[in-house]
Amino acid sequence: MRQEITLKRLPRAFDGFTLAHLSDFHYEPHFSVVPIRKAVELVNGVRPDMTVLTGDFVTVPVFEREGFLRESAQTAIPCAALLAQIQGPKYAILGNHDAMADPALIVRSLEGKGIPVLRNRCLPIERNNGRMWLAGIDDLLRGRPRIDLTLAGIPPDEATILLAHEPDYADQAALLPVDLQLSGHSHGGQVWIPGIGAPWLPPMSRRYPRGLYQIQDLTLYTNIGIGTIRAPIRLNCPPEVTLITLRSGQI
Repeated sequence: MRQEITLKRLPRAFDGFTLAHLSDFHYEPHFSVVPIRKAVELVNGVRPDMTVLTGDFVTVPVFEREGFLRESAQTAIPCAALLAQIQGPKYAILGNHDAMADPALIVRSLEGKGIPVLRNRCLPIERNNGRMWLAGIDDLLRGRPRIDLTLAGIPPDEATILLAHEPDYADQAALLPVDLQLSGHSHGGQVWIPGIGAPWLPPMSRRYPRGLYQIQDLTLYTNIGIGTIRAPIRLNCPPEVTLITLRSGQI
């Protein structure tokens, strides 16, 4: 999926900047591993300037018992090894499944493979004397989100991209100095019926379940993800890699 998004505050230096957006991997060695590998190949084929990974590297089973949670968290290790093959800078946030399992292990797995995880923090992205900010908030359902810490230190007049796993947070982000929110979480419902939509969507993805939205001055993109949960089924919700080209509104 290709999207071109204009941000009013984006510096001219970032006009044409490309980023790949992947989400909801839910790694397991039989089904999701196949589209994850294909996604890595696709991203490397288009060579974006940056790749962002918006959470749910693992899957928490229905029965959230300690042993099952530990086993689920371990799948972050092969998932991180696969995603490390993506060329160029890449950054991640955690999703609700990651936060329910063992977030510390998942962070270690990703950062050990050179993928920084943004948990209530931000960092500057610089290009040709221009600067924008990439911010990541901890999972909004099961983590410890602190938007005050996430945006701390960002000058109020500088363009900001927020990674937030749950898309419906956009209603709050639209009240903040955030230009673009990138999210996942919904899977598009995994089943999408034309004219009806998804029979079921998880909490905090029911207002903005898929695609591009404008909420006041905030642009939101909800990626429908790569993996699946509960059943390896997708209907009208194919695994998605989004290539976003940013355009500056200052030209």
